[in-house]
Amino acid sequence: METIIVEMVTSMAGSFGFCLLFHVRRQLLLPASLGGFFCWIIYLAAIHTIEGSFFPCLFASAFGAFYAEILARLLKAPATIFFLPAVVPLIPGGSLYYTMSYAVQNHWEQSQAYGSVTMRSALGIAVGASLIWAFTDMTRKLLLYRANSGNR
Repeated sequence: METIIVEMVTSMAGSFGFCLLFHVRRQLLLPASLGGFFCWIIYLAAIHTIEGSFFPCLFASAFGAFYAEILARLLKAPATIFFLPAVVPLIPGGSLYYTMSYAVQNHWEQSQAYGSVTMRSALGIAVGASLIWAFTDMTRKLLLYRANSGNR
């Protein structure tokens, strides 16, 4: 339990650091940093119930994109400001490091194993965000279409 609390706090701190790196406005720092905290909670819940790294990353990333879209509307800021810090904790840095380390050492089997985990995690992040963005884009276009067809 202690480890989970430390992970949640450090995920928020890491997201906060990226907010500072991206020069996020002061009033948006907390909401943007909380995205990383919430994404990591969802990732931890999913990783304990679903085997592998693809679906946990997909669910957490989808939540991050949804969270970013909602905050963008509420706080009148670009969704990117909230999405990027939210998915920072999901980035498979450790497995990417080991992939490259084993590749440089010509340990191809270990490199391939870590590379597979890295690719599944990265693909999960991309697919999760893409699904939400496609849904919000279609919803926005549908609402615009309905508004325009009602004016005729």
